[in-house]
Formats: sequence, structure tokens, C-alpha cells
Amino acid sequence: QVQLVESGGGSVQAGGSLRLSCAASGDMLRINSMAWFRQAPGKEREGVATIMKGGNSTYCADSVKGRFTISQDNAKNTVYLQMNSLKPEDTAMYYCAAGLNWRLGCNRNDFGYWGQGTQVTVSS
Repeated sequence: QVQLVESGGGSVQAGGSLRLSCAASGDMLRINSMAWFRQAPGKEREGVATIMKGGNSTYCADSVKGRFTISQDNAKNTVYLQMNSLKPEDTAMYYCAAGLNWRLGCNRNDFGYWGQGTQVTVSS
């Protein structure tokens, strides 16, 4: 089993920054990829960014490219999402996910472990 705990969410004004953290514990040897997803009210959960154990990463939404950065500290089993130049449309619940697969992608079905989420609210 793998447990994921997100932190770092909050309320900011447009143009501001937040850094989300996801602390993972448990059977991490089996985990090969971690990702951030988000879900806004009334919308489906969408991928934000994925990072592999070796460090390769991809950004799932064009709207976050150049503004968000995913990174990890393998020694701490922690994944981060640095979010800059935040916009009101970034408002959502942000979820951390972990998966056993080796595919660098944004398909939520590739991730079997999920955190409880952290709320990000961006006001205009």
C-alpha cells in the first residue's frame, strides 16, 4: 500500500504562486510514476503533470506549460508542484497520484493510489 498526503494549497490572488507538496509513504519501491491532477467544480478530473522515478516529466495541460513545474525529492519520497502566475481558472482541488506503470502520461487510469487533495483558489 502507498499513502499520499498533499499540502500547500490555499487562496491567492491572480499572478501569485503556490507550491504543493505530496509526501508519499509505504511500498514506494513499486512506484514508478507520480502525478498531479486537478478537478474544478462541475468538471472532470484532469492531469496536470507527471514525473517518472528517473526524473522525466511531462505536462498534461497546455494551459500550465511554462507556469507550473513538477519536481521530486526521491530521498524524501516527496513530489512538488510549483505553480506560478496563477489564474482564476487554476482554481481546483489538486490531487497527488502514484502509479506502478512506466508510461509517462496523464491517463488517470494509470495511477492506482490517490491522496485526499488540497484546495487551490485563485481570485481575480
